[in-house]
Amino acid sequence: MIEGLSHITLIVQDLERMAHFLKHIFEAEEVYSSGDQTFSVSREKFFLISDVWIAIMEGDPLLSRTYNHIAFKVSDAEFDRYVDRVHALNIDLREGRSRFAEEGRSLYFYDYDNHLFELHTGTLEQRLAFYRRSE
Repeated sequence: MIEGLSHITLIVQDLERMAHFLKHIFEAEEVYSSGDQTFSVSREKFFLISDVWIAIMEGDPLLSRTYNHIAFKVSDAEFDRYVDRVHALNIDLREGRSRFAEEGRSLYFYDYDNHLFELHTGTLEQRLAFYRRSE
């Protein structure tokens, strides 16, 4: 039986630059760095964002940008604080899809290697309840 999400691995060109990105925006806690050693396929660092294990490994960046993304839940009260963090890094934003207020607020942004992230204030339960009311 699946117990939950184990980890998310992102391939990045520059470990230190991505470490700064994760720490600055998500308050990620760095819990491991391989240094010059290679236990997996390349040098790597591990982070915790809340209780989500994020691994970053050195490699070639994604060649193109897609809507595939990782969304992190933030409270509506803290949403603007996170928006300010994203803007402070002067990174590329992606225009969000049109949505109804009942779905929550979202901010989409790319990292330096074309991974798309979302900060979202809604929950699955809220989204499903809205969809049921809208049918």
